[in-house]
Amino acid sequence: MKPIVSIIMGSTSDLPVMEKAAKFFDEMEIPFEINALSAHRTPAEVETFAREAEGRGIQAIIAGAGMAAALPGVIAANTTIPVIGVPIKGMLDGLDALLSIVQMPPGIPVATVGVNGALNAAILAAQVIAAGDPTIAGKLANYKESLKEKIVKANKDLAEVKYTFKCN
Repeated sequence: MKPIVSIIMGSTSDLPVMEKAAKFFDEMEIPFEINALSAHRTPAEVETFAREAEGRGIQAIIAGAGMAAALPGVIAANTTIPVIGVPIKGMLDGLDALLSIVQMPPGIPVATVGVNGALNAAILAAQVIAAGDPTIAGKLANYKESLKEKIVKANKDLAEVKYTFKCN
C-alpha cells in the first residue's frame, strides 16, 4: 500500500489535532503517511519532502503548523501538489497561525481550514482526490449522508425533550 495523502505537522505536539485527519483517512480507507517536519528546524528536509512527494504518488498534502506557521507555505513553494494548511491553536488562540497560512504571496496558494480544523482538511483532501477517483467520491457521498442522518436523529431526540412552554 502506498500513501496518496501526506499529513505533516511541525511537531509531534500537534498530533492531538492532526490525528483527526488520520482517523478520517482510516475510515475512508485512503492510504496516508504522517510525519513531523519543521520549516524552521529541518528546512532542507521539508524542501526535499515537498520536491519528492509527487514522484512518490502523493496527491494532496495537509500541513499543520502553529505560531509563525511557515510549514504549509514552504511546502507549497516546492511542489505543485495541493497543500491544505491547518492552523494550530497556540499563543494567540491560533489567530497568528491562521493569518500566517492564509496570507501567502501570489503564486504560492495554500488552501486553509479553520484553527485546529484537521478533519475538514482531510475531507477537503479527499474531495480533491475524489475528482479523479469514483470509489473515494462514493465514500465521501456516504459520509456526507451520514452527517445528514445525525442531524435528523438529533431533531427526533429534541422532539422528545419536554419543557412547559416548548411549542414543538
